[in-house]
Amino acid sequence: MPQNSFTDTPIGCFQLPFSPQGATLASGSTDKTLKLWDVGTGQVLRTLHGHQAAIWSVAFSPRGTMLASGSEDQTVKLWDVGTGQVLRTLHGHQAAVRSVAFSPQGAMLASGAWDQTVKLWDASTGECLRTLRGHTSWVWAIAFSPDGDTLASTGPDQTLRLWSACSGECVRVLQTNTGWLQSVTFSPDSRTLASGSLDHTVKLWNVSSNKCFRDLQGHTAWIWSVAFCPDNQTLASSSEDETIRLWDVRTGECMRALRAEKPYTCMNVMGVTGLTEATISTLKILGAVD
Repeated sequence: MPQNSFTDTPIGCFQLPFSPQGATLASGSTDKTLKLWDVGTGQVLRTLHGHQAAIWSVAFSPRGTMLASGSEDQTVKLWDVGTGQVLRTLHGHQAAVRSVAFSPQGAMLASGAWDQTVKLWDASTGECLRTLRGHTSWVWAIAFSPDGDTLASTGPDQTLRLWSACSGECVRVLQTNTGWLQSVTFSPDSRTLASGSLDHTVKLWNVSSNKCFRDLQGHTAWIWSVAFCPDNQTLASSSEDETIRLWDVRTGECMRALRAEKPYTCMNVMGVTGLTEATISTLKILGAVD
């Protein structure tokens, strides 16, 4: 058995954020629980109970002492990482909470939900500071800029909305026309925004001019997530096509495509009859058949 097996990970695990110190991993899943894992040993440190439905989103506070979770039960919960206890339950959304994010300073928490709203909360008191309205469909992904001034939100309505974190005013709307946007992130210098969508592309936006200056093509399925390297020069994207691509932000060139080898790659199961569709699908996932 490998040392870092994480063997108790439940089915339907949607997000896996690391703590800021990198020693702990959090997972939220369809079994209504959160788990805290020791990265070094792969063992469960704590299982957190409290949500009444699937947990869609998880985020550590900048100091790593607090964890936020958003659930299909329409609530956001704040947890003490050290004790595993619920600090607060935040009510206000009228549908599943799909995304949560702490501001860089940790004083504010944002949540995006299927009720088409973004809410800003005081992370210390749980008070709802503002409700941001403008999206015409679910809010699927949110992200604070590293300088803390701006919050980005996106979803199936094909817009990227930029909000003032201070006033809650919508300061820009970027129209994409590229299908459902599933991910968004800021560059470390807060000047560039990256988005990933169902049309298999990653777009880079200049925050000041509202212009898309790069259209990164190469994936063959929708984009699940995007992340900048701290040097501002490299972007990573992950896709349903089972690859991670590393892009040069300055040129738009794909520098590398990473694909994990499946357990039974090159096994080439052929000539077997009587297999059900479910079995064939499982063999494809394992790499045993093309």
